[in-house]
Amino acid sequence: MKNVVKLSLLSAAIATGSMAIAEEQKFVTIGTGGQTGVYYVVGQSICQLVNRSISEHGIKCNAPSTGGSVANINAIGAGEQDMGVAQSDWQYHAYNGTAPDKIAENKEIRAVFSVHAEPLTVVARADSGVTHMNEIKGKRVNIGNPGSGTRGTTEVAMEALGLSAGDLALSSELKAAEMAAALCDNNLDVITYVVGHPSGAIKEAGASCESVVVPVTGEGIDKLVADNPYYAKATIPGGMYNGTDADVETFGVYATFVSSTNTDEETIYQVVKAVFDNFERFKKLHPAFEGLKEEDMIKNALSAPLHDGAIKYYKEKGWM
Repeated sequence: MKNVVKLSLLSAAIATGSMAIAEEQKFVTIGTGGQTGVYYVVGQSICQLVNRSISEHGIKCNAPSTGGSVANINAIGAGEQDMGVAQSDWQYHAYNGTAPDKIAENKEIRAVFSVHAEPLTVVARADSGVTHMNEIKGKRVNIGNPGSGTRGTTEVAMEALGLSAGDLALSSELKAAEMAAALCDNNLDVITYVVGHPSGAIKEAGASCESVVVPVTGEGIDKLVADNPYYAKATIPGGMYNGTDADVETFGVYATFVSSTNTDEETIYQVVKAVFDNFERFKKLHPAFEGLKEEDMIKNALSAPLHDGAIKYYKEKGWM
């Protein structure tokens, strides 16, 4: 009988302990982008590293596909996501309230780290006659889905080149996963994408039909870059995609990982720790990550204040 009592007490203790662990476990959500884009890989990769150590910190991470930068920042502001991936320009606009028609001002937005560079990538069917972005007038163009950073940056670039949606024969709003097929089915002449390279969607376009990546340059673009610190000139290497043998000049932003003051310091600390304590593993999860350097990621394109949890880790490492 004594043994039965002891076993019952042990079972109760185990059950109580399990319940305590379950109660202590915290679930966090990272907003990403379309499933063919690098944002999705960023979020999935971060969660993969965080979830490897659930037993130590009790944080369970998931990273669903979302509408992209603007959607992620607005969702963080609304308390629907804890963290997200967003272009550096939209991080800036959110914190400074400089794009109220696209994104709500959010003084609580916080930078965590930057990731890879993201050029505005414009791909045209070879038979469209388009050899530069300033030649898209009268063409069928996918400008990006509402809520995406691609949509916002494409519109900014068009304005800088003296163009608007009204100049297009068709202004399509397809998601990244849908646009290559639409281009190669001859439903579009041009697609645009703000993305890290190499990109699966751009590779699909080059492999499925005759297409070419075209430049985004000119005086308007020069002024845009000069006036806005979150933009930078960029080069897409030749030979990366079928049909594009020479380097292509454009401009772009950085992918940044963001959160807000509503996400506690310890959670952000553990997420940052998961990434940088396993940095070589992280860099192998996508070709766009190969050239990443810790010292650049904690300062490049961070146009909102750093989160306290990130600062704690960076100071521990002696990086700040």
